[in-house]
Amino acid sequence: MDNIYLGRQPILDISGNLDSYEVLYSQKDKANSYGENDFIPAAIISNLLNKFGTNQVLGSRRALVKVGEKFLLSDIIFTIPREFFIFSLLEEIEMSQRVVERLQQLKEKGYVLALDEIKIDRNTITKYKDAWNEISFIKINLHADFVKDMSSKSILTTIKARGIKVIGTKIEDEKRYDTAKALGCVLFQGYFFSKPKILENTKYDPTRANILRLYSLLMEDTNIDEITAEFERNHALTVQLLRYINSGAFEFTNTISSIHHVLTLVGRKPLAQWLMLMIYAKSVSKESDVSPIMLMIKNRTELMVSILKKVKHDSGSNTLGKAYFVGVLSLIDTIFSTPLVKILNSMNIEDEVRNALLKGEGILGEIYMLIRDVEQFNTKSVALFEKKHNLQSGVLDNLLLESMRKVTAFENALSSSSTKDSTWML
Repeated sequence: MDNIYLGRQPILDISGNLDSYEVLYSQKDKANSYGENDFIPAAIISNLLNKFGTNQVLGSRRALVKVGEKFLLSDIIFTIPREFFIFSLLEEIEMSQRVVERLQQLKEKGYVLALDEIKIDRNTITKYKDAWNEISFIKINLHADFVKDMSSKSILTTIKARGIKVIGTKIEDEKRYDTAKALGCVLFQGYFFSKPKILENTKYDPTRANILRLYSLLMEDTNIDEITAEFERNHALTVQLLRYINSGAFEFTNTISSIHHVLTLVGRKPLAQWLMLMIYAKSVSKESDVSPIMLMIKNRTELMVSILKKVKHDSGSNTLGKAYFVGVLSLIDTIFSTPLVKILNSMNIEDEVRNALLKGEGILGEIYMLIRDVEQFNTKSVALFEKKHNLQSGVLDNLLLESMRKVTAFENALSSSSTKDSTWML
């Protein structure tokens, strides 16, 4: 897989919870991502299975993967685990009798099928007339012309009447998200959820402000007794911490006896990192699904640190800590609905971190911009970074896969912690 770029983009449900992923791939140095080698999906999935185990990268979620005609008609397709992957059929596939029969075979064996960003017109209805019974999802790109075209809306209604669910793609802002919902989309692919809604005179959420205060206490080497007292004043946050520890994220040989004991065992740096991630949780006062934005930040922090280690082998703990901080602060404006520069000013952030976030400057800024390119699957910019920093083929892909695995493990730990009661008496 050394000549393939691999990406993973989130797909959210109508409630804003993470539902599934799309696995993206592109051959390096190729202008056409999908036409060069129709068996790339098999190579990708095989790599996931062999390197980590698919469940460690996807967790309990499914992933859409694009497939062309050659792969669709190959018997290799039946080796792909149906419980993890949804085959998204490229529009270029002709609906020959052989193809229709293969779709029927796949559905009979329990595979789920989707159509990849098809045109919504009468020709499409005719093209797939023998295949609609096998299709469970369609993906549509909500470009401006589509939104204005009343006939397209009518045809989409006809398709939905067949029980087919609609996935809106390239949903990058709230306006397009609202449009997709109005059109009847039930799943949404894109990073609209990470875009800040800047509001004038917005007041900080008290719970999240408390977390920032605790973070500052930890980073300023405040006495542990004072930190303990602050935790004890924040009961909901304390319960969340205990549940997280009890989920198996930490392994302690000693019995936990108090909050003071927990803070001593966990350590300041891991606790500070956990606190910053908690800012991105939907709520620390009630049990809820892990927020997509929280997982996005976890991925960014993992990549900031791991990529820095590869391009700057002599990076010390202080520099690595700054890299982590860039990642964890990168979406703080979304959480507080406040301009990022205003938040950074209130936190008295170092110039190196500040300039990386606001201007993309320095090595930390370069890595931060790279991660944003990875999220958008901008493979040309990724290739330029690899070339500039002499990263051998496959190095970045391995870091991306490892980060996916860690994010999934993190999500599983938090999900598990939300369903368990604390076993400690404080």
